[in-house]
Amino acid sequence: MAGSKNSLYYDVFLKYKIWLSTNDNKNIIGEGMLCLLDEINRLGSLKAASDKMKISYRKAWGNLKETEEIIGFKLITKTRGGISGGKSELTSEAKELLIAYNELKKDFDLAIKNITKKFFNKINQPK
Repeated sequence: MAGSKNSLYYDVFLKYKIWLSTNDNKNIIGEGMLCLLDEINRLGSLKAASDKMKISYRKAWGNLKETEEIIGFKLITKTRGGISGGKSELTSEAKELLIAYNELKKDFDLAIKNITKKFFNKINQPK
């Protein structure tokens, strides 16, 4: 909420996204990919992660491969199924990326909250 009840901007909210891109503006990693990595880390399975995110396994796998090709390192390692079933694990680089992104997001959230509060206080001042 951007103001008190009945203020001019009561139902106006600020939304933002963070993503990494190349010098030529090709998107590399955004919130979707980082969410996929987080789910793989949590669930131990690319299939389970894609199901949870309601995207096809093929799309998830394709997005991972494309991202790995652009950034130049592996994000996950996979072990094929068997009696105990397959699993997917994040590489150490992917874990570091996920931790750093979550810290960055937390810093952005705090900064944006403070900036937004200042902005809406200014525009909601009585004239």
